[in-house]
Amino acid sequence: MEGVLVLALMLSAPTIRAQQKGSAPEQRTAHHFDSIRQQPGLLLAFLREMPKGGDLHIHLAGAIYAESLIDFAAQDGFCVDRITSVLIAPPCDDACDRFASKPAIRCAYQDHVLYNSIVDAWSMRNWAGEEPGHDHFFATFDKFLPAMTNHLGDSIAETAERAASDHLQYLELMHTADGNLAPELGAKVGWDDDFSKLREELLAAGLPDIVAVTRQQLDHDEAQMRQLLRCDSFQARAGCNVTIRYLYQVLRGLPKQQVYAQILLGFELAQADPRFVGLNLVMPEDWYVPRHDFDLHMKMLDYLHGIYPKVHISLHAGELAMGLVPPEGLSFHVRESVEKGHAERIGHGASVMREHDAVGLLQEMARRKVLVEINLTSNDLILGVRGEEHPLPVYLRYGVPVALATDDEGVSRSDMTREYVRAAESYHLSYTDLKRMARQSLEHSFLAGASLWTDAQAFRPVTVCAGDRPEAASVSAGCQKFLDANDRARVQWKSEREFAKFESKF
Repeated sequence: MEGVLVLALMLSAPTIRAQQKGSAPEQRTAHHFDSIRQQPGLLLAFLREMPKGGDLHIHLAGAIYAESLIDFAAQDGFCVDRITSVLIAPPCDDACDRFASKPAIRCAYQDHVLYNSIVDAWSMRNWAGEEPGHDHFFATFDKFLPAMTNHLGDSIAETAERAASDHLQYLELMHTADGNLAPELGAKVGWDDDFSKLREELLAAGLPDIVAVTRQQLDHDEAQMRQLLRCDSFQARAGCNVTIRYLYQVLRGLPKQQVYAQILLGFELAQADPRFVGLNLVMPEDWYVPRHDFDLHMKMLDYLHGIYPKVHISLHAGELAMGLVPPEGLSFHVRESVEKGHAERIGHGASVMREHDAVGLLQEMARRKVLVEINLTSNDLILGVRGEEHPLPVYLRYGVPVALATDDEGVSRSDMTREYVRAAESYHLSYTDLKRMARQSLEHSFLAGASLWTDAQAFRPVTVCAGDRPEAASVSAGCQKFLDANDRARVQWKSEREFAKFESKF
């Protein structure tokens, strides 16, 4: 089977490389990459320093490492259940000894057994298969989420700083930024099969106020992030240089009236605040409500897309594997997310080859330029999908754009560098393949404005910047004006500058 996998990649690779033969520095870098691919330490060091564009599939709630969450909880005086590691509001047991069933979580600082058990319970660290990875993974969130309530600024800062250390230029954070005010409003207003009438009722009942409150909260959180990273001083941390935008995160496992309220809020936020560049539906696809209401959710998106046609949509679809759901449950989520849900990007897509007319779907996604956010570590830990079972080589073969992503790097104990290492080692990808993924992440981001590329296949820059070099100290007035007017092109130019700097080392 390994030979078949390599052959499939070889068949797709000439198409990719023929589109861009590359500069001399790129060719030298690619040659160096080939010379170290069998040396894990050198491969890791190389990929650590490689520019990686953007992370388009990252949940803020899952991006924070358990060690930081313990600090947040200790600062807020939380207790912890010694057996389950679930956070509990105070008062806590007075003692910190091992007989205390509800000690203050700060006790873990002096109790390495308690500390380590919390880290293991709040992440995939030391998970050894005593329970399904899927179940352990999704159970972590209810245990630690209260710790984040007062520390969203800290969380954004940590995520930005890690992204900078991974040489990312852009983050698109999935974030339920309203603190669940929209679901509360949805429950209050109730349900109506008439989507238009329900929208008007939600708007009249106070949804615009939730938009305003959410924006104010994000103002506060970002100000805290900038303060923590010292962004307005000469001691600014590297995370300050990472461009951050947000996807409003809809919880698809809630009752339908609450899901509709959240989807509507996502569209309204994206229309009102440029920091919110779109929305996404999250929570496990195999749970009952997301399965039962899947078609209804697509109808909601279809209707509201007609009202807000400029708002971007990325959808989790195909985060499934054989056995999680009946076979027919694997056969339509990706296709309907694209065709009915208006998804411009698909998150995961791990079960795509189980879809009806899978090859036809791949061709359609390539034609529509629907990018797939590939989460290798997450798919391995949650679904057990890895190596030859993962559809990444098939996406490449059919010309479907792809980009690597971290999903929940804190819970998974991973980072973007690890995703690149897994891709390189598992699928024998070349340096130009990986560079193409990094470029595609920015090309298919929801950043505002025009692309740097007039041809995003061959990566030819727009005419006004065609005579400029990313490695140069300055750019022409015309190119600078274009970059200043287009966020997407500006971040892409920054990425190209980072590539030029990186490749000059070889």
